[in-house]
Amino acid sequence: MNEQLLQDLKGKLIESDPEFHDLASKHHELEGRLHELTEKHYLSEPEQLEEVTLKKRKLQIKDRMEDILRRHRHLQSH
Repeated sequence: MNEQLLQDLKGKLIESDPEFHDLASKHHELEGRLHELTEKHYLSEPEQLEEVTLKKRKLQIKDRMEDILRRHRHLQSH
């Protein structure tokens, strides 16, 4: 699937699939917080732990979003 079709599908799912919408929002929120942490020159121990936890959570969300995308691509091809 080319990049534009993938982006179109993501846009449609954000509008039509409540779970995908919530996952995308949470992913964006985590990305913002991770950006805040990476802007710092020094991270305290709690911030280092938070960074690791956020990265793991973000990856879990991305995996779930990929599952949903895969399911919809499969449905579209049949």
